[in-house]
Amino acid sequence: HLTPRGGAGVGAMSRRERGPDPGPGGAGAAAEDVEPAEPGSHDQCLSLLPWDRFSAWLHCVCVVGFDLELGQAVEVIYPPHSKLTDKEKTNICYLSFPDSNSGCLGDTQFCFRFRRSPGRKVSLCCFLDQLDRDLPVYLKKDSAYYYGYVYFRQVRDKSLKRGYFQKSLVLISKLPYVHLFRTMLKQIAPEYFEKSEAFLEAGSDPIMLSSYTITCFFWRNKQHCHVLVCGFLRIPTYRDKPGTTLIVQNMHQADAQISMALPTVHEVDLFRCFCPVFFHIQMLWELVLLGEPLVVMAPSPAESSETVLALLSCISPLKYCSDFRPYFTIHDSEFKEYTTRTQAPPSVILGVTNPFFAKTLQHWPHIIRIGDIKLPGEVPKQVKVKKLKNLKTLDSKPGVYTSYKPYLNKDEEIVKQLQKGVQQKRPTEAQSVILRRYFLELTESFIIPLERYVASLMPLQKCISPWKSPPQLRQFSQDDFMKTLEKAGPQLTSGLKGDWIGLYRHFLKSPNFDGWFRSRQKEMTQKLEALHLEALCNENLVFWSQKHTEVETVDLVLKLKNKLLQADREHLPVKTDTLKKLQTHINDIILALPDDLQDILLKTGTI
Repeated sequence: HLTPRGGAGVGAMSRRERGPDPGPGGAGAAAEDVEPAEPGSHDQCLSLLPWDRFSAWLHCVCVVGFDLELGQAVEVIYPPHSKLTDKEKTNICYLSFPDSNSGCLGDTQFCFRFRRSPGRKVSLCCFLDQLDRDLPVYLKKDSAYYYGYVYFRQVRDKSLKRGYFQKSLVLISKLPYVHLFRTMLKQIAPEYFEKSEAFLEAGSDPIMLSSYTITCFFWRNKQHCHVLVCGFLRIPTYRDKPGTTLIVQNMHQADAQISMALPTVHEVDLFRCFCPVFFHIQMLWELVLLGEPLVVMAPSPAESSETVLALLSCISPLKYCSDFRPYFTIHDSEFKEYTTRTQAPPSVILGVTNPFFAKTLQHWPHIIRIGDIKLPGEVPKQVKVKKLKNLKTLDSKPGVYTSYKPYLNKDEEIVKQLQKGVQQKRPTEAQSVILRRYFLELTESFIIPLERYVASLMPLQKCISPWKSPPQLRQFSQDDFMKTLEKAGPQLTSGLKGDWIGLYRHFLKSPNFDGWFRSRQKEMTQKLEALHLEALCNENLVFWSQKHTEVETVDLVLKLKNKLLQADREHLPVKTDTLKKLQTHINDIILALPDDLQDILLKTGTI
């Protein structure tokens, strides 16, 4: 079970988080300090502490409150041994609260993203490693960044000096599972705010947050990843009988309301997010595809974060390879880097709410102004692209401010289809499905010619010799690729007209192409290594060794052992039977050698 040992909470903690709690046998030690077992091995999984296994999902949980003297402050970090640098804590503090101008009364949910501090050791979590390897690229964990999933509450409270209760419950994770963590927070945060304050003040009882954790079962279907079951586990506390863990299994149990099925872990409501600008969705798709600098100006972090995430998802299954910040503030550690006028704006998508950015970022080439996101009761009117000089403040009218001229002609059909849906009061979920399918087909039409050309760079299998190093991939040639478009271009799958050649030329210079090509290059190189291993297995290596000197035979054994190590380390796409067969070849060759060499090679183990 993914449970902290004993379900220990943080009720006894003061506003300043405690240091590592060793617990019985050093149970509080952080994952970074654990002596590593063989990476990815079964022994490694077994050697990890319960929280270390759970940290594959969450790095930590923070409670951020408002201090009259300090401003935003991290009141609690759970588990207490979680490691966050001062810079990371500062980012969490400022990003967990809406800007003062947002006026978010009640409960607000949003997310943010910030850079991890350099020099961190990789956590020893193998629990989700296999799942992560099997996931589409846009769902893989992000080792260089943390995501913060926020549930913020602001309500009037005359008993407080400030007159308002303001607090955020924040989940910190490397995983981009926006919908999953949003759903999780929606379940646990209200109960935390209603019941746990007394526990925190009294310091005598675990906060309610520690009594929940999460388990998910995934299955993969091409580019899609679905959560079949999302159940909240009840972690034993001191009130429970030791050793008992309850899981909601059906709708007849007392806590059945927290049992649910999620259709997605990461998708947002596309139609709702794009509603204010859906006449320009095709242009926005191009801007995101090309990695253009883009700012989303919105009235609250909820709108800004959802719109940024919707923009990223519109090029799925292609991964957006530049930086993006669903919610960005003037206190962010990268504020100066991203707002400087001494160089061109970087390839990044920023979501902002502070009116200050209307002036600070007015030199950026593409700005989306979002009003309060509401589903239209009537058909939205056509809105022209606005000139950047007309954007003075956040009070400017909603719309897209840019001088960008799209490469492709506008697809009027998708606009009419969505407008018809509004007239017929089609559910927003259905509108989002239509929009997501449109973006998917558009992206696939664009990427298929690239996939086809890159696949042609792969050497033929007959060129792979067991006695030579695996052949290299042929170089990517922009001119050669462009020549393929005349007969095998996007026109085969898309009816859209326009300057596809210009769009490809621009894309080939973008970070998204660089990231995509590096990923494909790695996949094909690993495939060549796997085919080379298979070629070795199909040879009579013992017969070969008998015709060569002992020095050459020993050299072959060492190379074969390193091949096995590489296959395990890089997770090469090789069948288990192939690896077993190669190991048998190695053993047979060693047994045919003199006894003294046998002893040396057998003791050597893996080189």
